[in-house]
Amino acid sequence: MSMNEKVALITGASSGIGRATAEVFAAKGANVVLAARRQDELASLVTKIEARGGKATAITTDVSKAIDAERMVAHAIDTFGRLDYAVNNAGIEGALGGIVDLDEDDWDRVLDINLKGAYLSMKYEARTMLASGNGGAIVNVGSVNSFLGFATGSAYVASKHGMVGLTTSVSAELAPHGIRVNIVCPGFVDTPMHQRARGLLGDELYDNVLLPNVHLRRAGRPDEIARSIVFLCSDEASYITGTTLTPDGGYTLTV
Repeated sequence: MSMNEKVALITGASSGIGRATAEVFAAKGANVVLAARRQDELASLVTKIEARGGKATAITTDVSKAIDAERMVAHAIDTFGRLDYAVNNAGIEGALGGIVDLDEDDWDRVLDINLKGAYLSMKYEARTMLASGNGGAIVNVGSVNSFLGFATGSAYVASKHGMVGLTTSVSAELAPHGIRVNIVCPGFVDTPMHQRARGLLGDELYDNVLLPNVHLRRAGRPDEIARSIVFLCSDEASYITGTTLTPDGGYTLTV
């Protein structure tokens, strides 16, 4: 799975799954382009990757804005001259609330970042890959909530459901051009987002009600999800497109 001198762009790269994915790509020899809103965290990751002998660059990005999405792809080309892989991982959980109380601005913020952000990112990633004529691979990051709803989570769940349809549609469109598009839908993973969920739900509910539904009886690690993402980008997955991969420890088989 050597990816020497290939170029990978990762959104939401400042923490959690995105950060781990950037590290795995770099370990495989890829040059990585890190995009997120938190500049300090991006800078620290660039330093870490370069200290290990890798090549990385970062650009502060709000994926919900077309100008930022276009600029991050242009930065990849300006810095490394090509784009082979794109991982659209940026996302937020947003405000939770019953449908009768959920504020319209809260709904818009979640959909703008999670779903519109994936659309805008793919728009400019695909445009660049098509222009190169060299094919490529795109992986979107959904969630087990791409199939499972939960009370008070309508905005987040709607955004993640939408990403499945977006992925399969774009896969059909780009496959004739040698560009594969897949989606990874993780379960419980030990990231800052899930730590916030634990804080809201409480340790008792999280540990004694939710995690027992995971066949492996534990949360996943960010690097475990990252390796699934990098696999789907690699030549090892050359006949896989339009597919949903669910690294969830068996959770969706139980609930």
